[in-house]
Amino acid sequence: MQLIVEDMADRLAEVPGVIGVLLGGSRARGEHRPESDWDLGVYYRGELDLAALRGLAGPDVEVAGPGGWGPWVNGGAWLRVDGVAVDWILRDLDRVEQVWADCREGRFEVGVQPGHPLGFWSPCYAGEVALGQVLADSTGELKSLQRQAGAYPEPLREALRAGAWEAEFLVDIATKGAARADTLYVSLCLSRAFGVLVQALFAEDRRWCLNEKGALAVAETLPGAPTDFGRRVRRLLGAPGETAESLATTVASARVLVEETRASLGPVLPVESGS
Repeated sequence: MQLIVEDMADRLAEVPGVIGVLLGGSRARGEHRPESDWDLGVYYRGELDLAALRGLAGPDVEVAGPGGWGPWVNGGAWLRVDGVAVDWILRDLDRVEQVWADCREGRFEVGVQPGHPLGFWSPCYAGEVALGQVLADSTGELKSLQRQAGAYPEPLREALRAGAWEAEFLVDIATKGAARADTLYVSLCLSRAFGVLVQALFAEDRRWCLNEKGALAVAETLPGAPTDFGRRVRRLLGAPGETAESLATTVASARVLVEETRASLGPVLPVESGS
């Protein structure tokens, strides 16, 4: 299958507008299971020849152009090759480079994107390049960007660590939802609060967090995580409660965990632009 994917990458790279192709996901990191998808990031610039892409994909495969899958995941196609899932994921290289520039300045965005319940965190773009395997790169731009992204930007680290303040705010407003026995509201507040903490823990360890999937299992192993961080998060989210009393107890426990996590991250340094 590896040879088939490499050949596919070479053919994708010949499509007008495509700059390079990168293998991403668990396959690139060596963390895959036998049934794991093959994720191919198709990096393009300017106008992309969608007709040529559709010709490669075949008549039974729908190819979504830029913006077809949302503002951040962009577009692509889902294929089956010898019974194995192969995903094409479009990436606008100009936008990826702009995000990388923002990361170096300590700036990031969290955008609404279907399939990302905690939002799409823009540093993912840089992380994908840093952790991926370049399969096709005629101009050398992807490999150059990968070399740069190999060093986690300190301004981004401080910005994501500083962003952990939101977790405390979310616990505060969850208290009001608990008083109304509003399980949905409390659950959403706590899920995001813990997601924000996970991002901060990854940043503390200078590690790229690509999405929510599996992030908690990694975060709980990181040096900055409080004792039993993962177990406590799973317990609180697994059964937050149905009554005002039980929800209040959950929120109180969440507050303690948030405070412990923020304390474990230590003082946040000011972000210096241009670092």
